Amino acid sequence: MKRQADSDDMPIGRILSRREILALLGGSGAALLAACAPGALASPSSTAAQQTSAAATTAAAAASSLAALPSCIVRPAVTEGPYFVDEKLNRSDIRSDPSTGAVKDGAQFALTFLVSRVTGSACAALSGATVDVWHCDALGVYSDATDPSFNTKGQKFLRGYQTTDGSGKAQFTTIYPGWYQGRAVHIHFKIRTTTSEFTSQLFFDDALNTQVFAQSPYSQKGTQGIMRNAADGIYNSQLLLTVTKNGNAYAATFTIGLAS
Repeated sequence: MKRQADSDDMPIGRILSRREILALLGGSGAALLAACAPGALASPSSTAAQQTSAAATTAAAAASSLAALPSCIVRPAVTEGPYFVDEKLNRSDIRSDPSTGAVKDGAQFALTFLVSRVTGSACAALSGATVDVWHCDALGVYSDATDPSFNTKGQKFLRGYQTTDGSGKAQFTTIYPGWYQGRAVHIHFKIRTTTSEFTSQLFFDDALNTQVFAQSPYSQKGTQGIMRNAADGIYNSQLLLTVTKNGNAYAATFTIGLAS
């Protein structure tokens, strides 16, 4: 089924360049990277040997500086999409509809966020941040939304938020999301603090999607027409989850740093 608000699914963020990352962490690092930019390396020099030596030195220094960067560099932000609803549902297990208690069928999926803030040259755990999660069910249907193919207004399954603890952790129990026409398999999330808001999406390995969707209830819909990650204009490899399997359940942890 094709969503009616596809125009909302357009990238709104971008990956930080190496120059911007170093600038974020300090002027000296930014200056170092600028020194090895193509324009700088093409500047006239007294000899070809000096050019080669200078290029090698600055490239090695830049590589060393980048290797020392914290592992929590901010991920790319992407569109919120047409289905965010601020339900204010403070809950870790988001599988049910609060009004009926009915639990959505699907492979159990444990999703953990580890949220940090980039401070200087290090990562500091970000506590007290609100992490919202929402996604479609096994058959590609969102709750509390209207679409040409469904009307789920008033229902609130597969939505909720958690507040990060002292270690920056927020955990959710949900189901592996299904798919719908026009988008690769994904989960939406939003991280809010008193001063900022960050919105993006998480993606799943194409081969793993095929395995999961062979199971019930996903198999009711099949995989004919499913969009692969490479064809999705929003997909970015930095947002691809590393998923583990334990029996019939799945789990993943997503580490993200927010720029100060």
